[in-house]
Amino acid sequence: MKALRKLLDNIKPHVQKGGKYEMFHSTFDAFETLLFVPNHTTKNGAHVRDAMDLKRTMAVVVLALMPAFFFGMYNVGYQHFLSLGQAASATFGEMMLEGLIKVLPIVIVSYMTGLGIEFIFAQIRKHEVNEGFLVSGFLIPLVLPVDIPLWMVVVATTFAVIIGKEVFGGTGMNIWNPALVARAFLFFAYPSKMSGDTIWISGLTEKAVDGFSGATPLAAAASGNISQFSMLDSFLGFIPGSIGETSTLAILIGAFILIYTGIGSWKIMFSTFAGGFLMAWVFNMVGANASMQVPALHHLCLGGFAFGAVFMATDPVSGARTETGKWIYGFLIGVFSILIRVFNPAYPEGVMLAILLMNTFAPLIDHFVVQSNINRRLKRATVKA
Repeated sequence: MKALRKLLDNIKPHVQKGGKYEMFHSTFDAFETLLFVPNHTTKNGAHVRDAMDLKRTMAVVVLALMPAFFFGMYNVGYQHFLSLGQAASATFGEMMLEGLIKVLPIVIVSYMTGLGIEFIFAQIRKHEVNEGFLVSGFLIPLVLPVDIPLWMVVVATTFAVIIGKEVFGGTGMNIWNPALVARAFLFFAYPSKMSGDTIWISGLTEKAVDGFSGATPLAAAASGNISQFSMLDSFLGFIPGSIGETSTLAILIGAFILIYTGIGSWKIMFSTFAGGFLMAWVFNMVGANASMQVPALHHLCLGGFAFGAVFMATDPVSGARTETGKWIYGFLIGVFSILIRVFNPAYPEGVMLAILLMNTFAPLIDHFVVQSNINRRLKRATVKA
């Protein structure tokens, strides 16, 4: 590490103001602060001082995503061999290799595209490279189907970074979660590549064994065939779906990491699950269609509900920030997710739209919470006077 530090110190004068390569200062600063904790502190403005900078925060979130990522790779391989009727004979290594071959290119393309745009904007604006894409670049592949064409990943990532974030001023200024903006863009621009029964399984072809459709549990639930997917398989993640969204268990391990480190809001996570469970339980009593009859607890393990509750809804930039507002914000995400699932058979996955909707109203929720506190204190002061 000392040799690396010495190398960076030798390069640094050349990229500082007045140096030969001054134009690459933002790029150099991004790599230096990624490798070493910055030795400078905030000089002005109202900021909370803390030992952990933004890059270290983003690194912890990436660490929390690892269980879902690795299981996602395994499940990609497992579903591929299952479709061929070879799941019993394929080894763990073969399944992981199949998943690696399919998933790693999507991750690489996402990072290369997003970070490339981030570096360009940083150089043009002559400011530091925003660190937010360290997480967004990992989230985008995990919420996509495995057979998504790579050029679509490029287009969606570009749209998410430029339209979803940079036009608002960069990291910390965006209204919506960039990863969900990418997914929403693909869903509405290329619906055939984001829905259906063939996109969730790696290389699903006519070679698939008889009776294997590739349908996700949510699609099966909408048609009344949820019984083919057990609650245990849905919880563990041995089901078709987006790369990182299938295993509720792996996602909950990530949730524990976020809560333990204080980075993710347990209030938003808990209230999202509570809102989803309550809404599903109410529909269970109604039972007017097949989706309403899916057990409430099973609903929480299907689709991207758990992934959205843990990694998307808790985004500190686009989510609610007041403590009371977090309860309201999360609860409404859970409620709307199940509402969209139940009442829109053509789009059984509702968590994406629910989170984007509540991202839009998060500032309004915080405003009413703050105003309520002000009014309550004013009323208390008036009574005392």
